[in-house]
Amino acid sequence: MKNLVVVSNPQHWHFNVPGVEVISAKKYLTESRFSLERNIRVINLCRSLKYQSMGYYVSLLAQARGHKPLPNVQTIQDLKLVSIIKFVSAELDDLIQKSLQRIHSDKFTLSVYFGRNVAKTHDRLSLQLYQHFKAPLLIAQFTRINGKWQLQNISPLMPTDIPESHFDFVIEAAQTFLTKGIGYQKKKANLPYDLAILYTPEDPTCPSDKRAISKFMKAAEQAGFNTEIITKEDFSRLAEFDALFIRETTTVNHYTYRFARRAAAEGLVVIDDPDSIVKCTNKVYLAELMERHRIPIPKTLILHADNLDCVDSYLGYPCVLKHPDGSFSKGVVKVDSRKHLMEIVPGLLEKSDLFVAQEFIRTEFDWRIGILDQKPLFACKYFMARKHWQIYKRKEDGRVICGKYETIPISMVPKKILKTALKAANAIGNGLYGVDLKVGANNDCYIIEVNDNPSIEYDVEDQVAGDDLYFTIMNKMALLVERKKRNV
Repeated sequence: MKNLVVVSNPQHWHFNVPGVEVISAKKYLTESRFSLERNIRVINLCRSLKYQSMGYYVSLLAQARGHKPLPNVQTIQDLKLVSIIKFVSAELDDLIQKSLQRIHSDKFTLSVYFGRNVAKTHDRLSLQLYQHFKAPLLIAQFTRINGKWQLQNISPLMPTDIPESHFDFVIEAAQTFLTKGIGYQKKKANLPYDLAILYTPEDPTCPSDKRAISKFMKAAEQAGFNTEIITKEDFSRLAEFDALFIRETTTVNHYTYRFARRAAAEGLVVIDDPDSIVKCTNKVYLAELMERHRIPIPKTLILHADNLDCVDSYLGYPCVLKHPDGSFSKGVVKVDSRKHLMEIVPGLLEKSDLFVAQEFIRTEFDWRIGILDQKPLFACKYFMARKHWQIYKRKEDGRVICGKYETIPISMVPKKILKTALKAANAIGNGLYGVDLKVGANNDCYIIEVNDNPSIEYDVEDQVAGDDLYFTIMNKMALLVERKKRNV
């Protein structure tokens, strides 16, 4: 396996580790050879890993390219979550107390280099912290409160912050890691026996309405679940449940993602699973993933501040600009001219270093294929809102006007559309997805996006399957729970 160290500035890398190529983040993101190569481990040591920074995109696109990033995007998010840090502190409490018992001050900072520490005394604790937060370089801060040590914070450690006296140890630890790896220890599952549905009835963007939620609850009871509606205030109660079903609009910088991550860490069956949330809610990732798997998408450019001129020659106008994590047609703008492009771009770049530009394909409707566990679940045609180019038209007064819809039996969906939708969903995982497609003038179909929390509303997506649609989903969750229970 090829080892790639990606840094903000290669001049800041002072470690001569044999067999490692050191490159800049910009080079990794923009040079085509890295999109084509396989079997690469990406050690991401960028200065900033904040959401939608260059460092964030290094890990995100490494996953899309089939590379193995350290840290991956899930770990980057976990490092920001106080709830996850508290959970890890409690889980490792005995080890923390034992490892730090001879420390005399009330504060202690532990540097973790590829799962190890310069002091042998702290090697076990360093390894366990790495197992929970798989990042190559970490700095953990502990505080003694009422006589007990607690993990207060853990974050990526930048190479420039490593003291020179540790250089030789870091090089040796890196060599050992890259040649032998670090053993993985499974977390113990904590399984109660209930289903939680995360849902906020007053939120108009929820993917299911109240009547659909009632249908889900009835189906869950038939599948063997005691079911409870929970809200964002119930985060601390997740360990009481056996499974979590998220029926809110998900995004990474949001409590829905924190719920999914915490539930997965507790051993619950989760839909939407956190991996699917990360992948589906970022259009830059989806574009790269579809291209890697040779799944047809509209002609696409990943835009950044330095390649805006490519829009004119490669896409032309009109074209569509997409903010990476927009939903329900938010963050999607049709651009009609170069002048219009330059008016829109500054606002996008303020929020994200990368965004998507695609050719504009005019269609009367979009297909939506619902998929569960790599099998088609429902099919709908969503028509464009009247006198608009999108399904949703947002009025200046805040109202949202939707186009008409038509639910189609799976048996009547063209095979080409089903095959393309399944291929796209399978590239994400085996959860619950809604795959949106357009059919162009030459009868070619193109993936527009893959949604991790597809709309399932009463008398819309369920028009053909009826109650069976809800039971199919709940029954699948029950089977997954039973499988987990058998493996405990």
